[in-house]
Amino acid sequence: MTDRGERFDHPLIERYASKDMAQLFSPRARHTAWRDLWIALAQAEHEHGFPVTEEQIAELRAHRDEFDWDRAAQLEKELRHDVMAHVHHYGELCPKAKPVIHLGATSCFVTDNGDLLIYRRALRMLEQRLAAVIAALAAFAQQWRAQPCLGYTHFQVAQPVTVGKRACLWAQDFALDLDEVRRVADWLPFRGVKGTTGTQATFLMLAGNDHDKVAAVDASVTKAMGFHKSIAVSGQTYTRKIDWTIHQALSAIAQSASKFANDLRLLSHEGEIEEPSESKQIGSSAMAYKKNPMRCERVCALARYVIEVASTSAHTAATQWLERTLDDSAVRRIAIPESFLAIDGILMLVENVAKGLVVYPKVIEKKLREQLPFLATEEILMAGVAAGGDRQDLHERVRVHSRAAAHAVKAEGRDNPLMQLIADDPAFAAIAAKLPSLMDPMRFVGRSAEQVDAFVRDEVAPRLAGIEAGGLSSEIRV
Repeated sequence: MTDRGERFDHPLIERYASKDMAQLFSPRARHTAWRDLWIALAQAEHEHGFPVTEEQIAELRAHRDEFDWDRAAQLEKELRHDVMAHVHHYGELCPKAKPVIHLGATSCFVTDNGDLLIYRRALRMLEQRLAAVIAALAAFAQQWRAQPCLGYTHFQVAQPVTVGKRACLWAQDFALDLDEVRRVADWLPFRGVKGTTGTQATFLMLAGNDHDKVAAVDASVTKAMGFHKSIAVSGQTYTRKIDWTIHQALSAIAQSASKFANDLRLLSHEGEIEEPSESKQIGSSAMAYKKNPMRCERVCALARYVIEVASTSAHTAATQWLERTLDDSAVRRIAIPESFLAIDGILMLVENVAKGLVVYPKVIEKKLREQLPFLATEEILMAGVAAGGDRQDLHERVRVHSRAAAHAVKAEGRDNPLMQLIADDPAFAAIAAKLPSLMDPMRFVGRSAEQVDAFVRDEVAPRLAGIEAGGLSSEIRV
């Protein structure tokens, strides 16, 4: 037995993904799916007159969950073929059924159909994770629905928003991802019972040239495996554009998560909002005072991987030859499971961060107070004109005072003197008493709070209706 310290431990398994998702892509899950497919095929063939007996089917069911992994590995080493290794291993466990295991099928009957089964289960798992993320962000948005804060465009100060309104931007991205994950999971077709090059020729021969029987077997296996349809035509494999469709959905989640995490990293730098931190968490081995946004940084790192690796499915779909070529196999074994595992880890991190976000209202208010005089100049100008002032004259005075105030803030490190400069200007004497009321931050956030209410009511609640909360573990291990 190789010492654990002397082999590669996959970080997605050891550090990031949940046990639930890791088990879904385990050898046991994969090969149990193959056996379920062999049982469903045998059952359908028996029902439609193929040479398969009920006794053989019963034997297959009785030994469904028995695996000798060393024996399977030995057979694969001898045969250089993973499917045939498991056909032989299953046959050794089921001697009566051995002659009919995999009857009429090609390897892709179990590999492709088995993958589709697992991908669909994984998408449903991500549906729950996305729902948990959206619920956490919606709760945060409601809590901070009316807390004014600086808006940023180009990461430069812009018109104020509220903390809750900004959180709705994050939640909306994940809500769109939830829609797509559901769409793909509902749409996902089965490969079905198609044969070596997709012609069903072997099944037609077994059915005595009865086309209806072949179609019925295809339909029966598809239904037995819980799919509402099989793909209409295939080569040896289902079209790899299906993998690309799945990978696009995973990439989209990664994009949303990276946007959220990057925003948090920026806001952490500004001192406005931080991700949660444990009491003994160390930010730097040298700089003891540091508290880094390490969870958000990890989200960005994993998201970058998923976004990049998704392109392998595009290249695979683009380069398949005629009825198929095997250069798809090795990369699919790596890229698609790893993407699911990474997204699983990402969404656990995002949920954890969203549930523990730390807001610093005093910092937010201080920064807003420093910048609000500049942001309020248009209202001040309009109020001055309404009080009888000359628009062009007042505009020039505001411009000059703004430049002077900006110099005082940036070059001299002083508090923003703009309001005092305007109050002291005789041209604004008519509205001097109104200036404090013009500085109320809520005057500048528009319908931010109301938009939060409407978003949670009309967008979040309907999407989360009927989803069981807390069904998956969400432990952050490192």
